[in-house]
Amino acid sequence: MRKTQLSCAIVAALASTHLYAQESEAPAKLETIEVTATKRAESIQDVPVAVTALNGKALENLGIDNFQDYVEFLPNVVFQGTGPGQNEIYIRGAATTQSNIMLSSVQALQPSVAFYLDEMPVSMAGRNLDVYATDVQRVEVLPGPQGTLFGASSQAGTIRLITNKPDHTSFAAGFDTNIGFTKGGEMSNAVEAYFNMPLTDDLAVRVAAYNDKQGGWIDNVMNVPGEGGYIGSAVVIDRISGGVLADPAGMDANRITNPNINSSNDAAVVSPQNDALVEEDFNDAMYTGARIGLSYHINEDWDLLVQHTQQTLDTEGVFAYDPTLDGESSALRFQQEENKDEFGLTTWTLEGRLEKLNVVYTGGYLDREIDTLADYTGYTNGGAFAAYYVCNHYEAGVTPEDQRCLDPTKYYREDTTSTRVTHELRFNTTLDEPWRVTAGLFYDEQEVSTVGQFKIANTDGELTAFGFDQLARTLKPVSEGLAPIGANSDGGPFPSEVSFVNDITHTIEQIAAFGQFEYDITDTVTASIGARWYQIDDIYQGATTTVDVTRRIRAFGSMDPAQLEAVGLDSDAIAQAVSNGQLEVGLLGSDGVLTVDDTIFKFSLDWKATDDILLFANYSEGFRPPVTNRVGGGLAKNQSGAFEGFRIPVYSTTDTLDNYELGIKGDFFDGQFRVNATAYYSEIEELQTSRFDPTNISFLVFTDNVGDAEIKGIDADMTWLATDDLVINAAFSLLDTELTRVNDELVGIAAGVGSELPYSAKFSGNVNARYFFELDGDRRGYVNGSISYTGDRLAGMIMDAYVMEDATQLIYGTGSGLKIEQEADVYEGVTYADSNGATFRGGRYVQESYILTNLAVGVTNDVWKAELYIDNVFDERAILNIDTQQFTPKVVTNRPRTIGVRFSYDYY
Repeated sequence: MRKTQLSCAIVAALASTHLYAQESEAPAKLETIEVTATKRAESIQDVPVAVTALNGKALENLGIDNFQDYVEFLPNVVFQGTGPGQNEIYIRGAATTQSNIMLSSVQALQPSVAFYLDEMPVSMAGRNLDVYATDVQRVEVLPGPQGTLFGASSQAGTIRLITNKPDHTSFAAGFDTNIGFTKGGEMSNAVEAYFNMPLTDDLAVRVAAYNDKQGGWIDNVMNVPGEGGYIGSAVVIDRISGGVLADPAGMDANRITNPNINSSNDAAVVSPQNDALVEEDFNDAMYTGARIGLSYHINEDWDLLVQHTQQTLDTEGVFAYDPTLDGESSALRFQQEENKDEFGLTTWTLEGRLEKLNVVYTGGYLDREIDTLADYTGYTNGGAFAAYYVCNHYEAGVTPEDQRCLDPTKYYREDTTSTRVTHELRFNTTLDEPWRVTAGLFYDEQEVSTVGQFKIANTDGELTAFGFDQLARTLKPVSEGLAPIGANSDGGPFPSEVSFVNDITHTIEQIAAFGQFEYDITDTVTASIGARWYQIDDIYQGATTTVDVTRRIRAFGSMDPAQLEAVGLDSDAIAQAVSNGQLEVGLLGSDGVLTVDDTIFKFSLDWKATDDILLFANYSEGFRPPVTNRVGGGLAKNQSGAFEGFRIPVYSTTDTLDNYELGIKGDFFDGQFRVNATAYYSEIEELQTSRFDPTNISFLVFTDNVGDAEIKGIDADMTWLATDDLVINAAFSLLDTELTRVNDELVGIAAGVGSELPYSAKFSGNVNARYFFELDGDRRGYVNGSISYTGDRLAGMIMDAYVMEDATQLIYGTGSGLKIEQEADVYEGVTYADSNGATFRGGRYVQESYILTNLAVGVTNDVWKAELYIDNVFDERAILNIDTQQFTPKVVTNRPRTIGVRFSYDYY
């Protein structure tokens, strides 16, 4: 048994099979795994949907133990993020932009891929639950819409981690150790253990625990202006602040280049210092946790299972390097970076029979706390009020020769608590009839409460910025006598250096009824229809330093002129925007609750052509619900070009995905060769995206609908038992994505019609081979090798790479060197308008292709196993993500070459 760490995706699925030896003299065959992808237990080869699964033994055989490796072995799945606990998953190219993972709990853009731990959905916007998977029974990956059975966040697919449950038959225990040495980095080590014990004939317990320290490999280096370090630029600050500096070019001419006078008040533009934070290998991660399960046989027909998982994930540093510096393991940070992510998850399942029905009631309660401290110095490069935050030009009595842009060092501190309660009751028929029914009811309540504090200013006048009370450091009410509603901190007080606060509670309540009916038309042909009716209430409350969010949303719900005027809006202009269709408010009630309901469908037809070949055709629908914006209805700051008259949406509308697919599942050559393949075509309407454009629109993140898209592709995985001792797996994904319509206000800003969606490669694939050989006694040796390829991918949805590259050159004195794909000529009046009249080409950064190779050799006797492994044999530094949330690019990369040993022992 292999107990392996899976990060937020849990996508280790290389193939749907693994090798097993039969007791007879017959040749070994490929085993078939039982899955519950349709909420019934069925053979994976008989389920008429695309699904990939691996059991615990197969996870062991892969010999991989970090997040990037898991993703590499499922070509149609990608992740984008900034490190452990801060990732978003995308399947089959249905990707969009989460502009700022740190602020994902505030912007509330819902994920398009659902992640389940057993029967409990644990997805969260931008921060999917990063579960350390130990003592795993199997992993199931279901690409394509799964909304009829799995709900709203299953728009593009569902990933399920199924844990081992208590066994009533016998005692078992085991442990697993791992020590690894990373090139240029720290040592990593992990210890995992489990035991299973029947306490009585009807009661059994299973416990698993783990501690995994993942050593860092990225260095926080000293800032040296002129050598790729942070210089700073008054030209950039002047551009994004609307031309408020008297002579930005002159100030830039006096930029310091001598690190010995880095903090001199004589410098026109002061560069930040980080001497006290310089550290090698500062990006550590530590997973610590345990899971306990109790199983009780109530009687012959009914069973009860209760499980609790408790985990803490601590990370320090960052998992991205600065491309302006030499090498691919150096970063520049000016504030301490740390993230603590702790959750407790309790689930329960009651399962039994009522006459001819199987009945399952399952529920769960998730309590998650995230504490983040992050360097936010880069906000100076993109914040609309950058000159106000760091320059003293506006202060009384300051002469031109005394103008300064001071130390730009900033930080962001977030305290987020998330709770989730789910209940599901479902029924499966057991009649020996040509028809079968699955039906159920579902309830889900999620609440995300967050307080985000920003230190973003260093000038003398910043303490009175916006709506803060200078002495008490509290949130001022927008209207006299009315305090912000729904604020988690009661409005403050906050530290004196804090300049801006998000204080938000976001609640989503969902009820749904779902069902699936299957009918055997003939002995080999089956048709099915599924449907799900849902109603979702989105409740967004709280305040920022500048906006009483609760009252603003309620004003749009009521459209009462007095309420609109009370929150600073022109009621006549808002009424006109609503009447001409510029703003939509019809889903909002007068209490500010956004409500949406609909019914989605799925149709399927499958044909068992032979005992070993299944052909199927499916149509399925998926969706993501609307998302409320904090500053909905506000006019863009820039009222020229594409932004003239633009108002921020009150909420983004539902985006939908319609999927058509044809598939084959087949075993050939007496079970020695298996092919599972699916061809699909998907249409997305009103694709949701996150937007953060403080120069042109708003300094608050909001969500919008970018337009429509089409996706065409082929997924395939193959397994070949070449000999009794050699098994070869391969998988690939071919993908063609295209924007087919772009909303008017995003023309020239977002990638244009005909452009690719971000993050997914046109081609990705992998091959894995495992060879066994006999040794003395009852021992066997093995050699395992794998190679994976990921093609070029485009970063993000907005064509801002040339703008960011220009800023990078000015701020660091050098470009990033990253590849850019030009997608538009020079244009004017859009995207980071330059007050000096400069215009830029449109293009996106390219996350270039890479190849990763792993090797392992080991000895086992099926009770203990010792293994020597080399991960990333050729020390490839892959570009996993180009992160631009700091307005200059940072490159999230994989772990360098790591050599280590594993040892495991299992007692049965």
